[in-house]
Parts: sequence; structure tokens; C-alpha cells
Amino acid sequence: MAAAQPLDLAIVGGGLAGGLLALALAARRPELRVGLIEAGDRFGGNHLWSFFDGDVDADGRALVAPLVAHRWPGYDVRFPGLSRTIDTGYHSIPSERLDAALRAALPAERLFTGTGATIEPGGVGLADGRRLPAGAVIDARGPGDLSLLRGGWQKFVGLHLTLDAPHGLTRPVVMDATVEQIDGYRFVYLLPFGPAEIFVEDTYYSDTPDLDVPAIRARIAAYATARGWRVAGEERIETGVLPVISGGDFAAYWGAGGAKAGMRAGLCQPTTGYTLPDAVRLALRITAAPDLGQAALDRLTREHAAAAWGARGFYRLLDRMLFGAAAPAERWRVLQRFYRLPAPLISRFYAGRSTLADQARVLMGRPPVPIGRALKVMWR
Repeated sequence: MAAAQPLDLAIVGGGLAGGLLALALAARRPELRVGLIEAGDRFGGNHLWSFFDGDVDADGRALVAPLVAHRWPGYDVRFPGLSRTIDTGYHSIPSERLDAALRAALPAERLFTGTGATIEPGGVGLADGRRLPAGAVIDARGPGDLSLLRGGWQKFVGLHLTLDAPHGLTRPVVMDATVEQIDGYRFVYLLPFGPAEIFVEDTYYSDTPDLDVPAIRARIAAYATARGWRVAGEERIETGVLPVISGGDFAAYWGAGGAKAGMRAGLCQPTTGYTLPDAVRLALRITAAPDLGQAALDRLTREHAAAAWGARGFYRLLDRMLFGAAAPAERWRVLQRFYRLPAPLISRFYAGRSTLADQARVLMGRPPVPIGRALKVMWR
């Protein structure tokens, strides 16, 4: 059923960015009539989002805290020449929590799932022919035209498994790169949800977006067997292909459209593909804006995204080093060297807030790639 009254703001796309924005507005601007439209059958899709303590500030933590299902006081990394525990808090949000929170926070008549949408002057047209008049519209429908960006890909298959005996882990393993290096930089990501419950994700920093799900499932099974784990059941599977951005034309990617959020606005940490910190920051900025009319939102979101793009040239440079200077089978050396650095620097890196001193520290010394290739990439 269409909303009885025009919406003050329609958010098209009920993934992480659109969903967090809707929650923030419901909590901080309850006087506004906000509508959320999602093409899938539930908000958030089938995803598991994780973040570090340093990724969000106190206001951001208050926004996402009700969505967090699992918390740990630290995490591990493993490489052929390095094993380390980092005492930085780590948190995970399943998409089911986002869906439930949205349904509790917004009236049912302003939530729309299972329908495509087109953004039109003065509102949104739904695929079933209904029209939702709105004072302003924000496009949060996922990535735009990725062909306008350069770089590689982070792709993964994750399985939520139950085992027939405890796995023995007490902390996440954010990167286990002791595995065979296949299709670029490969690592396994582990989240211990319970004594015999674990999420196992096989991840690749690859030159191509091709994802061979059956082959990767087989590698996950082999990894579990090598750890002595016997799988009793599979709760869910998640797959993804994210851009690792080394360059591109921001203005062309943004295009001529109006207000945007999330990857539609190019908002992510270019090296990790993380979108949660940016989604939180933009949501809080929008809720604090005095003018949420269409022209003001168009300007606010574009300026916000352009500033983020301009500030992140350092990460795009590192991505060019990773994909342009390091041989695929040797990319793990870049990450191993990075994880020898101080924990606060690592935290700021993931948050996309590296200081100039951090950047100098990351680039200092002999690079873990051929020097000639490194210099060529730096020159470009």
C-alpha cells in the first residue's frame, strides 16, 4: 500500500547505507516522514558486516550498537612469517539484525520490499506502477558503473558452519594467509560465533571478478579438515565481489544524478572495500543537516563523497602497488609487512583516516615488492 501522505525523504536501496540512514533519521529526526524502498525481499540482503572499534566514533557506535550480534576484545592475523594478536575490539552485524531494526523503527506503510524503483522528479516510481511523492530522494542502490574505476577485486565465499566439536578459537582471525596462494592474495577469515559455531570466509585480492563458488567451497572444506574440524551443518552462505580502487574518474562515476549514498556515491575504503564507516558518517551528517530538501541533499552528498575521494589518494596508491608492483603469488608479503606496524596505525588505516605520519611510516623502508616496479608505480 502506498504511503497516505507524501514522504519528506525517500531512500531507494535498503542495504547497509540506505538502512543505516533510515535508522539514523528515525532516531534523530522523528518528525520526518521517511520511506525506504528495497528491490530484495528483505532489507540488508544476505550479508555479514564487521567493523573495528576505531571505525566509528561515539555517535556512530550508538547508531550501530543495537545491530551488533557478536563482539570480541581483539583479533589475530597469521602469515608465513608473522602471527600477531591485536587488542582492538571487533564487532559483527548480520543483515537480519538490520532488517528487524528497520521494521521496528519505521511504520510498515513506509517500508517497501520486493520492488524495483526508478527515481523521478518529485518522487519514486515503483515497478508495480505505484508512485511515491517525496520532497527529496537519495539513491543508495549499490555500486554505479564500476567500469569508470580502475583497480582489482576483493572476492569471497563465506560459510557459517556448525561443527561436531569445539573449534578452539576465542577471537576472530581477520587474515590467515598461511594458506596456499591462489588467484592473487588469498587469506581465510574466521569469526567464532560460539564454541562449535564458526564463519569461514575464503577471500582473494584478484585481478578478475570471476568467482568460482564450487571450487572455493571445496577449499573451505579442505581448510576445515586440515584444522581437524568436522562439519555438522551449514547455516548460510555469503558471496561477494568488491572493487579495490586504484584510480578512476570520480566526476564520471558520480554522473548527473542527485543525492547518493554508499557505493552509489563511491564511498568506501579503497583498499579494503569497507563501506560501514562511511555509511555511518554520512548518515549522521545528513541527520544533522538543517536543510533536507533535494537541492541541499544533492550538494551535501556530492561534496561529502568528493572530499572523501580526494582525501584517499594514498590508499589508491597502495592499491596500485599491490596490483601493479607485486606478483600475484607474492602479494601476501605486502600485508605481512603492514601488520608489523603499530596497532593504532592499523586501526586508522581501516577507518580510512591515516595521518600523514602514518602514510610515511607505511611507505618507509624497502618495499616488499621489486623496487623497479614500485618506483614505476609511484611515478605513474
